[in-house]
Amino acid sequence: MSTSSNEARPALNLRLYDTAAQGVVPLAPTVTPGTVAIYLCGATVQGSPHIGHMRSAIAFDVLRRWLTHCGQNVVLIRNVTDIDDKILAKSAAADPPVPWWAWAQRHEREFDAAYRALGVQPPTYEPRATGHIPEMIDLVQRLLDAGHAYTGQPGNVYFDVRSLPDYGSLTNQSVDDLATTEEDSQIDAEVEADKRDPRDFALWKAAKPTEPADAAWDAPWGRGRPGWHLECSAMSRRYLGESFDIHGGGIDLRFPHHENEQAQSHGAGWGFARHWVHNAWVTIKGEKMSKSLGNSLVVSELLNRYDPAVLRLALGTVHHRSTVEFSEETLADAASLWERLSGAIMRALEITAPADGGPNPVDAPAAAVRARDLPAQYAAAMDDDLNLAGAMAVVHASLKALNTALAAPNPDLDAVAQAALDLRAQLDVLGLDPLAEPWRDRVLGAGGSTDDAAMRALNQLVTGLLEQRAQARAAKDWARADTLRDELSAAGVVVEDSATGARWHLA
Repeated sequence: MSTSSNEARPALNLRLYDTAAQGVVPLAPTVTPGTVAIYLCGATVQGSPHIGHMRSAIAFDVLRRWLTHCGQNVVLIRNVTDIDDKILAKSAAADPPVPWWAWAQRHEREFDAAYRALGVQPPTYEPRATGHIPEMIDLVQRLLDAGHAYTGQPGNVYFDVRSLPDYGSLTNQSVDDLATTEEDSQIDAEVEADKRDPRDFALWKAAKPTEPADAAWDAPWGRGRPGWHLECSAMSRRYLGESFDIHGGGIDLRFPHHENEQAQSHGAGWGFARHWVHNAWVTIKGEKMSKSLGNSLVVSELLNRYDPAVLRLALGTVHHRSTVEFSEETLADAASLWERLSGAIMRALEITAPADGGPNPVDAPAAAVRARDLPAQYAAAMDDDLNLAGAMAVVHASLKALNTALAAPNPDLDAVAQAALDLRAQLDVLGLDPLAEPWRDRVLGAGGSTDDAAMRALNQLVTGLLEQRAQARAAKDWARADTLRDELSAAGVVVEDSATGARWHLA
């Protein structure tokens, strides 16, 4: 339930697993009471978005939706890394080579399309690294002045990890146990040779003659470009201040990326993130999904084969700290559940349609649906570290209640409408309300995609067979009626008889 900034906000009961605390702790926004400020590590736009990227985006979209329902104002920053070693290497290796900035922009647009297709709400702000070079230069200078950084060869600046007593506190590691604090893809022989200690990490990298001239910026210590970690510290301060509530991202970013972000920000004297929330990855047949395994699944290709709501349901109804096992079976289960959920709400929409053409109570605006109270068990589950298994148990119970109301000999239309609205409200928190964007047109049959065309064709064929069955029943030709029903059942079509006629949905 949303609340204006001038009204008293309800108590926030959400508890989240905090990576730094290594336990579930209460979320108590104190920087700005009533506002939850989140910084989410977004995409490095080196290539096309895959389901691993969407797993993180959807997980934090659900967190944001729940916080909003709980009356919090959410400010979410999701950055775009549009300059880094991988982008430079891949744009140069393309056939023909592509300017690095064009390569980055192309894939940034693909990410934006994938987010929209899967119903991920746009962030409050989505800053690009290249748009915040002055802030990054200021931060490097601040670290140099504080004695937490040093210069090497002209253009190189490094963070001295031993200068910061709490380095390693996020991931509970000792500096002495580390061989490096750089990601493998960021390790460069020239850069390593210039360090005082191999555990130090690059804040600023000197321009190279082998790289594009426009991929470097002037700085007091020499022309170059930012290290990978620098942008997030600079941009989180720019948009959220020196301290904010939640820093989020995939579990693979904990080290070294998030550890180094924290080190930079603490070295600058900033409080930085009060809580760290990480989502688990996606696996395929037990293996972590990665391009190196050759089993990365690109979102645009999957959307040619599956309804986007099915993809969202498969990725977004598993606890954010649990691994998503991605497979054809997972998608089939998600498709079946989506059909049952959306089908029940559509049947409710049909039978509650007023004869005079007035407003349909089931088709309430999204804002009205979001203002509804949710079952206590659902709220308790979501407050318990976003326990989606518990929340989905309530969703299934609500679906059963709606189907029971629909199957009554003389359906109570008000009871049907209320049950449908209850289900919509629960699904809305998960970003899966069938009558809200972006699913509405597809569910109502106005989408125009290949899947929609197939469903319209299927509907026409099934409707024709149901008409034949109705004629057979009217003529008391029960054998013919049963044969038609059996044929539909064999094809995976479930027929439900009611006082208002036969209805169907996929098994």
